[in-house]
Order: sequence, then structure tokens, then C-alpha cells
Amino acid sequence: MRKTIFTLLAACGLALGAQADEGMWLMEQLAKKYPTLVSRGIQLKEYDLYNPNGTSLKDAVVSFDGGCTGEIISSQGLVLTNHHCGYDAIQQLSSVEHNYLEQGYWAKSFAEELPAKGVVVTFIDRIEDVTPYVLSELKKVKKGTGMEFLSPKYLNGLAQRKYAPIYAKGQAGIELEIKPFYNGNKYLLFVKKVYSDIRFVGAPPSAIGKFGADTDNWRYPRHTGDFSIFRIYADANGNPAPYSEHNIPLRPKRWFNISTSGVEKGDFAMIMGFPGRTNHYALPSEIKEWREIDNDIRIRMRGIRQEVMLREMLADPKINIMYAAKYARSQNGHKRAIGANWGISRLGFTAPAERLQSYVQDWAQRQTDQKARERYTGAIRDIDRSIEERANMRRQLWYLDEGIFQAIEATRAPGLDLQAAALSKYFKSYCNEDYSPSVDAKIALAVLTEYTAQIDRKDWPQALADGLQKYGTLEAYVNALFTQSAFISEEGFARFAKLSAEEQKKALGEDPLAVFATSVRGKLQELREALRPYDTRIDRARRDYLEGYGLANKAQGTANGLEDAWPDANSTLRFTFGEIKGYSPADGVEYHVPTTLEGVMQKENPKSWEFAVPSRLKEVYQQKLYGENKRWAIKKADGSYVMPVNFCATTHTTGGNSGSPVFNKYGHLIGINFDRNWEGVAGDINYLPDYQRSIICDIRYILLIIDEVGGARRLIDELTLVSDPR
Repeated sequence: MRKTIFTLLAACGLALGAQADEGMWLMEQLAKKYPTLVSRGIQLKEYDLYNPNGTSLKDAVVSFDGGCTGEIISSQGLVLTNHHCGYDAIQQLSSVEHNYLEQGYWAKSFAEELPAKGVVVTFIDRIEDVTPYVLSELKKVKKGTGMEFLSPKYLNGLAQRKYAPIYAKGQAGIELEIKPFYNGNKYLLFVKKVYSDIRFVGAPPSAIGKFGADTDNWRYPRHTGDFSIFRIYADANGNPAPYSEHNIPLRPKRWFNISTSGVEKGDFAMIMGFPGRTNHYALPSEIKEWREIDNDIRIRMRGIRQEVMLREMLADPKINIMYAAKYARSQNGHKRAIGANWGISRLGFTAPAERLQSYVQDWAQRQTDQKARERYTGAIRDIDRSIEERANMRRQLWYLDEGIFQAIEATRAPGLDLQAAALSKYFKSYCNEDYSPSVDAKIALAVLTEYTAQIDRKDWPQALADGLQKYGTLEAYVNALFTQSAFISEEGFARFAKLSAEEQKKALGEDPLAVFATSVRGKLQELREALRPYDTRIDRARRDYLEGYGLANKAQGTANGLEDAWPDANSTLRFTFGEIKGYSPADGVEYHVPTTLEGVMQKENPKSWEFAVPSRLKEVYQQKLYGENKRWAIKKADGSYVMPVNFCATTHTTGGNSGSPVFNKYGHLIGINFDRNWEGVAGDINYLPDYQRSIICDIRYILLIIDEVGGARRLIDELTLVSDPR
């Protein structure tokens, strides 16, 4: 019976091959996916997309500031990315007199392009498979931690020792990194070129760049102009160099041509970028843990915190301003967790994980070598056992982290667990112009009420148990924390700072908030340390599990080991592809592509900062100022024009893909990725073809904003605009 099942699974490809448009593929896997791309209509040669020994579109894709993606769009080093990716840099450059976040900014010349201190742009110069070298070096480790196979420090040490003389000697800005794939069954070397003289060129006001803000976050239909523009500067030889007035715009190897022809439903779309993290090879037990512990607790505890924040924000305009960003950050993760659990609840969501587990287990049990049989079946048992054994501690950790440490800002208060030099830093990290002790106290009472109802008293931070015993009620204890502490106001901290070292130590031991914060952080550290062995066991077991998967594939001849499966995302350069397509999230509901400027006006609400529309954009809409000869707009059959704003595609993306270039079958830029829908969040584990969508800003809307709102025709003139045949 077992043999029959195994044969059937192998014969049908196990349903483990990528569904429809699933996959965040490595660039070296392009050769195997290229026939599929051709069948989908791509008009480029394989080497036009990725050429290990020459230039290709890959060379126009960059990592922007370590957490986003960007693309080169001109021969003079212009970088296009999301508004939210450039947000911190724009904020740092803003002032009361020049609020570039609120007003937008467009440099009228190279001289007006503003240095964005701290921002870096990274090119991937070379990718090399170094698996044999790393595996041979790992065998030489005698007294290690046993986790060297995933250790960035160890792996990058190997990169420096072996490859620095080859790729980095005498070259500025070169960084080397070895990354593990399939949990240490494969290793790639990335040779990077990092530029640090990056200058801010332009961005729309936040009323366009963040239109819809928190309400529309993780949602489609969208109407957001989420983009910003920077430029890379280099020395006279084109090499990375620190900021200098003498640096010049970079002459890049490759840049994207920009299509003005637009998109239609069913068109091919491809994305390259740096997706951050996925858990595609999670076992069913891990998916259950993600849903019932991680997501459920986040939804519960953030919901409680947000309810208090929103009530206080609505009651006081000043609090509304102070807590808007905090509420947005909290809601972002809250909505993501809701979307993940929604996806997990879909019929058949866990089936691929169950099939993969059965596939590996069945193959392993058929091995005649007892050690091999035990190694691969034992990997599954180790993961399942670890998940089961750590459940209570993980539940404690998530309630403590989400319910107290993340929720109550004053848990950053100075305490006896901190070095004297860090006391001021911790205090200022929360007690600033955006902090209200009264709001924090109300949040504390709400979340502690739920925490103490969910977690056994013996597992509380000791200060919480002692405080409740001393003061009798949570209300009284929370009141003491926020009325008897020196660390809820600048005046209180100033008095504390004047004390001698001995007096400060005594004060910290007697201050109720300092004691509470110290106890919470200590309990967090205790739980993390207790959970670390389980994490280690799971990582080691997953390496064996995926090795078994690869061997099973080879044995059946259904795939070339692991090479036909996409590895989990880890912030390395990937490609994904699909089609322009809407979706139906529920019965009777249909979302179409694209959205238009008319939708922006339908959402307009001058009383809401999220949906305020700048006056110039309203003029553009009312007067149909869609560029010379309305070249940015869509001409309808009746001769009228509509202005596209956003669209969505079936491409498989995750965090880190923000700012990724979206290009058509000709390799021409049609938009930039900026979000995904909450119904597709569970795609970090299992792609949902009916729901998974990348949300994309149409390049024509970007051109319109640059041209008609920004008045930055010099930037339009710098671009290579093309018209594609339909």
C-alpha cells in the first residue's frame, strides 16, 4: 500500500512543483524556468534576463537600503523605489520649513539633489555556487556550536578567507556574503558592490505616496502613488565612494526602459527583487503553531492595545498626532496576522505540507540503510516533538512580548539590568514628544488584564506577581507604576540623572517602573534562552528533512534533487512571474485591474489625513491633464481618457519586494511593487493562486505625478520611454 501511494505521488509530481505562478526563484534557476517563461509569452532571451558572464536586466535591480528593492531607470543612475522605502531618508531631510514628507520634493538640477545620509544601494555583481567548498569546510569544524551551517558569521568568514583575494582585493565597496539555501543543503556566494553616496531626487507628497495609509494597507483595490526617486553618485571611475561634491552620477551597466503602452488583464508580468523571509517547507505542526500561538496571540493582544489607542486618539487631536505612527505599525502586523490565519483556514491549505511530509517519510522508511532511515524519519519526529514540547513556553513568550513588552512603552524604562551608559538611551527611546504616560497607563491596564487571565501566575514576571500582591489590584499596581516612577517624564529623569552612581543604583531598585521593566526584560530573556535549544533542533532537523526531499526526488527521477524547488526567501535576489489579474475575495465580490484616478477622487475625504487629495492632483483630474496629448492615460473606445493608478498580479512576493521592478514580456518597466493583499499573506508558507496578489503602482501614474504634479520634466527627459506593440 505504501509503495502504491509513493508511486502515485511521484507520478503526479507530488503537487510539490510550483502551483501556477508560485515561486521566488533563484537567478541560477532561470535556465530551467525559461521554457515556461517562453510559453507564457516572454520575448527576451534567457541571457537578457540573467547573464552570469555579462550584463542583463539583473544588473538594473538593486537592494535599496538593506530592506527594500529598487531599479535603475536611467543612464545617469536614477533609482526608483517605493515612497515607504525612502520614507526614513525623506523624513531625515525634512524640517518645519521644508517638510518634504508633507509637501513632496523635486530637485530642479543635480545641484539640488540632497545627500541621503546613511542610505546605501547594493548591486549584485556576481553569484557563484560554493556548496562543495562550504560543505568541505564544515566537515573540518571540531569544536563548534553545531550551527555553523547557518551562521552568518562563520559563512562570511569563509567568504573573506577564500574569495576576498579574488573579488575584493583593491576594489572599493565590494562586500562578500555566503548565504545558505534549503537550510544548509546549498550555498551561494554573492559578490556585492555597495554605493553610499545616494541623493534624494524627488517624491510626491505623502497624500499621494501614502494615500489610503493604514486603512488601505494590505488591501486591494488601491489608489496609492507609492514611489520615490534617488540617484547613485560615484567617483570619476564609477566606483563607490563616500559623499563628495566631486562625485558624479553613476553610469550603470544596465537600466530599465519604461513602457508607456500600459497593461491589460492577462498580460505577462515578471518581478525581480529581494524577498525577505518565507517558510515554504514548514511541517503541518509548524503551520498549526503559527496559527494558534503566534498569529492568535498577536491578533488578540494588538487588538486590545489598538482599541485603547484609537479611543484616546479620537478623543484628543494631539494624541491622534502622537500615536498615529504607533497605531499604524501595530495595525500593520495585526492585519497581517489576520490575513495569514484567513489563508490558513482555506480548504486544503495544509495539504502541500502534509504531502511533502508523507513523501519524505515514505521514501525514508523504504531505505534499507537503517541509519539513513532513522536520520530522515527522525528529522520529522524531531520537528514535531520540538513544536509540541515548546508550546507552553512559546505561548508564554508571545503573550509576554506582544502583550507587555511591545504594548507597554514604559517597559523600556531604565533598570538594574542595564549598563549606566544605556540608561538615558533607553529612557529617550520611549519618553519623547510622542509619548503620553496616561495613554501608556491605560494600555498597560488593558493588556495586563488579559495577560494575567491567560498566563499562570507562576509564569509571570516576578515584579508583576509581587506588585499585584502588594497593591491588591491591577488598577492600583498600574497606578503606582505611572505615578511613583521617575521614568515617566523628562523632569523625573533629570532628577534621577543628578544622583550619584550609588544613589542611582538604590533608586533603580526602589522605583516600581524600573523594577517592572527589569523583570519583564529578564523574563523575556529567560524564555528566549529556554527556547533556543528547540530552535536549534528544528534547524538541524529541517536540514536533514530537505536533504531527504532532494534524495527522494533523485530516486524517483521526478526532479533534479532540490534544484527544481524554490528555496525559502532569505533577502537574496529572486525572480517571480505571473499575469495581470484581479481576484474574487468572497462570493459576489470581484476586484478588477487597473484602478484609476477616478477612484482616488471617490475616496477623497478632506477631514482624513489618509484620504486627503492634494489640490494639484485634483486639478489634474478635473482638467484631464494627463501629459502632452494625454500620453499617460488610457484611451477608451468612446474616445474618453482614464488615468490608471494601481493594478495587481499573480506574482509571488513578500516583505523585501517593496520597490521591486515589474516588467512586461519585452523587459520594459510597467510598474513597481509596493504591497500585497492580506488574503495572500499566508503565501509565505503556501501560495494561494486564487488569492495571492502583488499590488503594483502603474508606471504611467508615476510618470503623471513626476510630470504634471511635480513639474519635473527634466526627469522625464532622462528616462528611456518606449511604446510596446499590443
